[in-house]
Amino acid sequence: MGHPFPIREIARQAGLSEATVDRVLNARGGVRDSTAREVQQAIADLDRQRTQVRLVGRTFMIDIVMLAPERFTTAVRGALEAELPALHPAVVRSRFHFRETGPVEEQLATLDRIVRRGSQGVILKAPDVPEVTAAVGRLVAAGIPVVTLFTDLPASARLGYVGIDNRAAGATAAYLTGQWLGDRPGNVLTSLSSGFFRNEEEREMGFRSAMRARQPGRALVEIAEGQGLDATQYDLVRAALERDPEIRAVYSIGGGNIATLRAFEDAGRACAVFVAHDLDHDNTRLLGEERISAVLHHDLRQDMREACRLVMRAHGALPPAGPTLPSSIQVVTPYNLPGQSA
Repeated sequence: MGHPFPIREIARQAGLSEATVDRVLNARGGVRDSTAREVQQAIADLDRQRTQVRLVGRTFMIDIVMLAPERFTTAVRGALEAELPALHPAVVRSRFHFRETGPVEEQLATLDRIVRRGSQGVILKAPDVPEVTAAVGRLVAAGIPVVTLFTDLPASARLGYVGIDNRAAGATAAYLTGQWLGDRPGNVLTSLSSGFFRNEEEREMGFRSAMRARQPGRALVEIAEGQGLDATQYDLVRAALERDPEIRAVYSIGGGNIATLRAFEDAGRACAVFVAHDLDHDNTRLLGEERISAVLHHDLRQDMREACRLVMRAHGALPPAGPTLPSSIQVVTPYNLPGQSA
């Protein structure tokens, strides 16, 4: 396992003891496979963050804990690592704890491990349930500031929230959908990955409220718990299409858009309007192919930069600032994709 990093750096990145890392690197045995994978992941993270490792300055080790599909966490990881050099003179290092799905207990175990081993801050995307709120309280009590990302936990002791105004995003989706459908008949499918994420609930509420005001006769058909994963999303959409022959449009709140489109195609149905969230790899391709109508996007790099700055302010490394404003909502169509030439 070749690498240029000292054992102490790998141990810090992985959150393990130097003795454990040494056993893994020298194949001495006595460690679990999962521990060996943590060491390998730490080396990979250090390799991507190598511009930070050798810098001299106040160092902040931040843990990013997210429950989200891999296509989205990959975009978040890339956005954060692209921003790290811009945070100088501070040195920000990051550890990632990503899961696509699973019981909330797995995320709670991760948060409690961070309490035990220490951290300068946690950036968190998690369901809004009492158990997570309590875990945030344990982190803060241990002196670890928590910033919620993209979906808030307002009843918790979190330091602040970074992301869009989700109700405004839902209302924007309703405006676009209503404008593009016009007077044509048809119901709208709203798709959530989970009812436990506050951001998705707020988007759905904003969408429903605006649609009720603008097009009160148009029915909304809700599906949930697809987790943004194609395998589960396909079955949910196909069942909804079989139940309701009038579905003509989609507001995809929680992802799984390739599967949603495939369900329409396999059912022999057309989707007149399709509004989604976030310019991840899948949505960028679907938008470029004009298979979806628009994507509501926000600048992930700006969000990650602001989340890191909140942590740094909590430690007195930056001067106090006013309240964090919601991120700007960008409406991206096939004709204004970032990087697209005129």
